[in-house]
Amino acid sequence: MSGGEIAALIAAIAFAVLVLGLCYVLFKVANVVKELNTTIEEANKSLSTITKDADHLLIEVEGLLNKSNTTLDDVNGKLGLTDPLFRAIGDLGESVSSLNASTRNLTTHLSSASKKGASLGIAKKVSSSVKD
Repeated sequence: MSGGEIAALIAAIAFAVLVLGLCYVLFKVANVVKELNTTIEEANKSLSTITKDADHLLIEVEGLLNKSNTTLDDVNGKLGLTDPLFRAIGDLGESVSSLNASTRNLTTHLSSASKKGASLGIAKKVSSSVKD
């Protein structure tokens, strides 16, 4: 064999090793792509299930919010009906306070008048006793 034939043989063997290496890599890549496709399909199924569940939950939440709004409107209406009651209680408190002030003034006035009257009454009794 000549040097050129040996070089060609080495090149052919190197090319065959290269092709075998590329085939091995391509088979591994094909397996990765298959697994990736399986994973993507499972992810799509999971997303579909999650979307359906989320839609169901959103419908339930919407119903709960509607009921909550109705209940809140009812409570607000009933609280609005109690406003006159609290207004009347406030007016009653003011009336009682005014009555207390008036009673205090009357008591003070009567107390001071009775002191004056008592001294006048004693003087009248003394003077009438003296005259008799």
